[in-house]
Amino acid sequence: LSWSSSVSAGFNVWTSNGPEGGIINALAIDLQTPATLYAGTNGGVFKSTDSGAHWSAANKGLTNTYVQALAVDPQTPATLYAGTFDGGISKSIDSGASWTAINNGLTNEAINTLAIDPQTPTTLYAGTNGGGVFKSTNGGASWSAINNGLTNRIILALALDPQTPATLYTGTLYGGVFKSTDGGASWSTINNGLTNSGFCALAVNAQTPAIIYAGTDGGVFKSTDGGANWSASNNG
Repeated sequence: LSWSSSVSAGFNVWTSNGPEGGIINALAIDLQTPATLYAGTNGGVFKSTDSGAHWSAANKGLTNTYVQALAVDPQTPATLYAGTFDGGISKSIDSGASWTAINNGLTNEAINTLAIDPQTPTTLYAGTNGGGVFKSTNGGASWSAINNGLTNRIILALALDPQTPATLYTGTLYGGVFKSTDGGASWSTINNGLTNSGFCALAVNAQTPAIIYAGTDGGVFKSTDGGANWSASNNG
């Protein structure tokens, strides 16, 4: 791994593409203009408009710069959200030029992950570090906890079914995966076949949403039936 950003490292070797000097906790891409992307770091938000060749800080109004999560509105990409470790959530409506805190009703402000309903982007979900999942239906103006049935409330990952966004999944710290089919109103565990319950990431197949992948601290697991059953997927 070469950390020189000025010279290509060569075949089968990685070259750093910035931003320099920071730990990258989150990345988000403007789906309408994919050359525009955002990085959440321990030093705030950085923005690139040239596919990562150059970065600039985008922190005006961001009162907490330990950014753990980012989400871009897929329909209005000038609107984006940043979740911080202990400062709640901030919102930008001008592509990161300025930010405003949106923490009304958010009783836990340690944000680990964010998810946006792709069909109704004013509906958002936030996974917190001990307070469970919070939901907003008004673009972050207010939040409410949605933890019915969620027995583990350290939320490390959230993923929505893009075709049926009322179906969503959450990965917890050593509590496995939970599923909701009613927009988070209720949750149930779906851990059959999971031999590791410490979760880092979840992804739903956009074309076949019954296929789900879970990244754990014990490897990757795959489900082909909406999380009812899991099997390890680590060959190679």
